[in-house]
Amino acid sequence: MPATNVETLTNPRDSLPNVYTNVTAREVDFVTRFGDNWTALRNILGIMRPIRKAPGTSLKSYTASVTLESGNVDPGEVIPYSKATIVQASKADLTIEKYAKAVPIEDVNTYGAEIAVEKSDDAFLTQLQNTVLSKFYTFLNTGSMTGNGSTWQDALAKAQGLVLNKFASMQKDVTAIVGFANILDAYDYLGAADITVQTQFGLTYIKDFLGYSTLFLLPASRIARGVVIATPVENIDLYYIDPGDSEFARLGLQYTTQGETNLIGFHAQGNYSTAVGESYALMGMALWAEYLDGIAVVYIGTPTAVTNAETITATVGDALLFKTAHNPLYSVQELKDGSTAITNYTIERDGVRLASAPSGTVTIKYTYIA
Repeated sequence: MPATNVETLTNPRDSLPNVYTNVTAREVDFVTRFGDNWTALRNILGIMRPIRKAPGTSLKSYTASVTLESGNVDPGEVIPYSKATIVQASKADLTIEKYAKAVPIEDVNTYGAEIAVEKSDDAFLTQLQNTVLSKFYTFLNTGSMTGNGSTWQDALAKAQGLVLNKFASMQKDVTAIVGFANILDAYDYLGAADITVQTQFGLTYIKDFLGYSTLFLLPASRIARGVVIATPVENIDLYYIDPGDSEFARLGLQYTTQGETNLIGFHAQGNYSTAVGESYALMGMALWAEYLDGIAVVYIGTPTAVTNAETITATVGDALLFKTAHNPLYSVQELKDGSTAITNYTIERDGVRLASAPSGTVTIKYTYIA
């Protein structure tokens, strides 16, 4: 039998250990720190585990309601079923996001590699993390379960009550509730109270406060003053695309990942044509709520309810969310597609989302908070 020649393929980086080992270590350090940060954030939020999103699927949120039949049933008679209705309320694609950072050789010469490279890596990591959180806060504000409380503490209690009542009606367990409030509203209330406020990864929060497992205190850019938001931890999931799932190597793209849950891919290299150090990050992450009407958005104080009628022209290709001229919306009195009443819709903070595309003009009579 003829001898078989076996060629061992090696990583080209192995031939230059002094240069490339440092680059590899930097890549591993970056993705490890990113993963560790998200593990800590998941623990703060109470999320049990991240969910890998399969290719070709999208994220969906739902609203749920139950129409209860009479429980007064004669002996031997058939017990009527109460009708449960689940409506898809929101849908989004979890897409791969690509980022790049460049550090010119002049910065290394001026500040040294520790400042120019490592500090910029730290800032890069923080911004990537904040991108995911920012989208989550925007999504939270679209919660469709609304109410109002006379004070900040009352609003927190009302939000918690709305959430508990909603999930009890759906016969779903709630182990803990997380809340989100404006930091200035919180400190107006807290004053000189002896309460431990914690800060981690740029997040300020209070543990075990007024029935909340965690209450996050956010700036006005994330949540407006006069608003509190609550949802069960069971309603929050972390979805991600694994950069190691797809065969990127066939394109000549090799990203370093780390651990069992690959939330991010990272690659660093030098570009001789521009004399810069390039860093590339690849990720697809989203914090998402399964039930949009499982998010309570409660306004502090008694809002002035103003009713307005508005006609919006629907055109081909319109999104199903029809934004109104006023927001936040409080309720809808009448909704029509032409002259036909529309019943399958959900109220979002800045408009009404229809379950199917309209064929003509959309007329909305709604109440908003002035």
